Amino acid sequence: MCKCIFAVFYSTAQPCMFDICCIGHITLDKVVTPSGTKHMPGGTAYYFANALQHIDVNFGLVTAVGDSELHEIDQLKQQGIQVTTLPSNHSVYFENTYSHDQDHRTQRVLQKAEPFELGDLQNVDAKIFHLGALLADDIPAEVIAYLAGKGKVSIDAQGYLREVRDQQVHATDWPQKIEALKHVSILKVNEHELEALTGMTDIEAGSKQLAEWGVSEVVATLGSKGSVIYTEGKSYVIPAYKPEAINDATGCGDTYMAGYLYQRVKGADVETAGNFAAAISGIKVGGFGPFKGTEEDVIRFMNR
Repeated sequence: MCKCIFAVFYSTAQPCMFDICCIGHITLDKVVTPSGTKHMPGGTAYYFANALQHIDVNFGLVTAVGDSELHEIDQLKQQGIQVTTLPSNHSVYFENTYSHDQDHRTQRVLQKAEPFELGDLQNVDAKIFHLGALLADDIPAEVIAYLAGKGKVSIDAQGYLREVRDQQVHATDWPQKIEALKHVSILKVNEHELEALTGMTDIEAGSKQLAEWGVSEVVATLGSKGSVIYTEGKSYVIPAYKPEAINDATGCGDTYMAGYLYQRVKGADVETAGNFAAAISGIKVGGFGPFKGTEEDVIRFMNR
């Protein structure tokens, strides 16, 4: 396993080849549910990194936070996660409000962080880059193209479809999608994001359109209805692995993608990777906070 360590606030470290590298902001999250209000760290980067901390994969994280969240970086490093931390005047601050139906939420953005730029990523190499943009300008299209020249690019579409107006998050299209998606190997969407990108409500038809734009694998997560993965002209229907109780859906899609990319980078086929991903996200939604278990925990949950 690669042992190079990145220093906080520097991008001049020696290059290190990871199996998977996640790029995205760690956020300060306020989560409001019918059962109460919690404050916690969040963002794709946070949930993705935690999901892989006890799984045998060479993983690295590139993030940017304000001073108030540097203690979260220290905790990730203490858990053995290799982190490159870039400076930012502020951390991203999200307010997520859920109804009794945990598949749906409303959001506000109370603070934004600096975007990622080409110069930030020159010393980072990976077989798969997973880009967890939270807002449309977090990771520009030129960065996507640059990283695609180094390895496969996986993207969670959610951030590119978020427009912030007066702190409220509104759904929008992605103006650069045609240019950007030709560099994307794996794209994660939910049913609403698929419709926003393609104008189609049918999962397979929308996935075919994304494939025509260049995406090799379309991963459509459908909450409690499971997921559908489209690749090479075929759809794979993956069931949801449901816990006894649903407690915290925040970061569920990020956890799914951590499991999916882990399985894919180790050589698993799409269906096997999808089932593992559904199971790890099923465990996560049954608890609070990020998944912190092991691969063996996931396998036991799958075999219940």
